[in-house]
Amino acid sequence: MTPTPTPPAAAASTAAAAENWLRLDSQICFSLHAASRAFNGVYRVLLKDLGLTYPQYLVMLVLWEQGELPVKKLGEHLRLDSGTLSPLLKRLETAGLVRRERSARDERSVEVRLTEEGAALRDRAVRVPPRIAAATGFDLDEIRALRDRLDQLTSTLDAAALGETPGCEEEVVAPAASDAAACLTEDGTGAHPLHTEANGQGDGRR
Repeated sequence: MTPTPTPPAAAASTAAAAENWLRLDSQICFSLHAASRAFNGVYRVLLKDLGLTYPQYLVMLVLWEQGELPVKKLGEHLRLDSGTLSPLLKRLETAGLVRRERSARDERSVEVRLTEEGAALRDRAVRVPPRIAAATGFDLDEIRALRDRLDQLTSTLDAAALGETPGCEEEVVAPAASDAAACLTEDGTGAHPLHTEANGQGDGRR
């Protein structure tokens, strides 16, 4: 059977939709990147009194919650490799907030623990999360829902990067031009949201 030719108007619409995929404001990853930078800007102000950068604050959050940890395990919690984590720990150690020591159980392992000063800093840090929540303009239920969706997204993207899902292999058919941007935020279209840029602001003091 002879295929029906695509009408010129339909072809033009398809071309416009495909072009729309490449618009910067259609990229969900860029929206997340911009949000991450905005978060870092708010954290920079709130953490100034604590003498911490945002990446250092993340390290302290884990240690306040978990206590003493091997460096490797700390990196797993933060999704940071040793090359990125080591300078953070060095500066925190210089500031007198943490201490690194060889494990008594396994000399190949280095453990990180809070100093008295580092543990005491937690009492001042408890003011930060409520202020961050207020800065978002969301209520707590909205924040939890967003966080859950972003956690789900991270797991999905991790699997796609490892080739465990077809997301990186299958081409997504471009939607109609009027729907392209909206579909970028919907499930099942091959485009999903998040990555927190733990090192986006580096570890330098400002």
